[in-house]
Amino acid sequence: MARIKLVYVGGGSTRAAGTMASFIHQGADFDGSEVVLVDVDSDRLAVIQRLAQNMARARGLDIAVTATTDRRAALDGADAVLSSFRPGGFEARALDERIPISHALIGQETQGAGGFFMALRAITVMKELCAEVEEVCPRAWIFNYTNPVNIVAEAVTHHSPVNIVSLCEGPVYFVDKLIAAAQLDRSKVDAVMVGLNHACWSVEHTYDGEDLIPHLQAAWERRRAEPGLSAHDRRWLHLAAAMQSIPAEYFLYYYFRDQIVAEMQAKPTTRAEDIMSWSGDYWQHYREQAESESPQLDPARSRGGIHELELAIDVMDAIFNDKDEVHPVNVPNRGGVLPGFPEDLVVEVQGRCTGQGIEPLPSRPLPRQVRGLVEMLGEYQALAAEAAWSGSRREAVHALTANPLVGQLEMAEQIYDELARAHRRHLPERLAA
Repeated sequence: MARIKLVYVGGGSTRAAGTMASFIHQGADFDGSEVVLVDVDSDRLAVIQRLAQNMARARGLDIAVTATTDRRAALDGADAVLSSFRPGGFEARALDERIPISHALIGQETQGAGGFFMALRAITVMKELCAEVEEVCPRAWIFNYTNPVNIVAEAVTHHSPVNIVSLCEGPVYFVDKLIAAAQLDRSKVDAVMVGLNHACWSVEHTYDGEDLIPHLQAAWERRRAEPGLSAHDRRWLHLAAAMQSIPAEYFLYYYFRDQIVAEMQAKPTTRAEDIMSWSGDYWQHYREQAESESPQLDPARSRGGIHELELAIDVMDAIFNDKDEVHPVNVPNRGGVLPGFPEDLVVEVQGRCTGQGIEPLPSRPLPRQVRGLVEMLGEYQALAAEAAWSGSRREAVHALTANPLVGQLEMAEQIYDELARAHRRHLPERLAA
């Protein structure tokens, strides 16, 4: 049982309640620990602090929960830093979505021009956080969930000596959701997905000990004309059957781009605007439960469900309690564990997590029919990380032009300048339009 000091940067976010529920759920492995919630909104911090304190008390756990807006002070003596913040809030994300779609481009939290500007804002803050960690708690691990997690980790691993791992449950829930769309038995499926975060494919996939792909192809033929199958699931199942591999959900933006752009243009609100419309009820629910002696989160009234960032807690548990577990991780491709990709590129692979740290495990290569797009995204990832950490508008336009969802130089220049003006207060002067 590890006694640690965990600093949660983003501890006043809409997902913080579910994240603390995850930590408290595994709290027996961290009894005697301290959690410091850090955010810019002191009122929301107070709600999450009280909620987490009551959750721990109801389970009989000795876990101290404090809150502060002073990030540097919070880091003193930290063993672990959980990073899950959103510079500019959902208002900034709404701009990332709304401005690109006005040009018939996909703007999304991690993809396209929107994802690029999320990376610029996030890495601007992460650069400051890393400098503080290096000075105040240099032995601490950063468990990063700040999006886009792969680009954030790419920037940090090239410019800071801090211990960092970026995490995402995608390789697990992509399988869950696709198998549900195929109406197959999830308990019979074994799959391993690798590549880049939000850009991974399965390189191992069996169903009851046999090759899974014929089952997915049969499901596609069986369901392709069903009126009850959503357009989203129809595309996803089609892509898996055609490419003979389980794809990350985000590949739909690339392989069905025109259809999705048309749907986004027709929809009156963006995803961020939808979330903002729901957030009032989230916070009402959190405040209600914070007053309960035994808080119970309602998944219908909680951002992301009742347990959030579970993978971060699992990896944290494996490292600090030396549990020797294998989890999907985003780490540099040292030793070429993912064949065909640069050794200094952050990739998403399986990693053995122990008290010694994280050892990325050798993977089978990506299927040739899907590898090219992932390679393009890898080059974009590297360019975006450098532009965000220390580049100028010129390097940023290079990166945006390399993004497969943008691609055209004049469009990249125009969309960059529009988004840079919209996000001026969240960007360093060197990146100003």
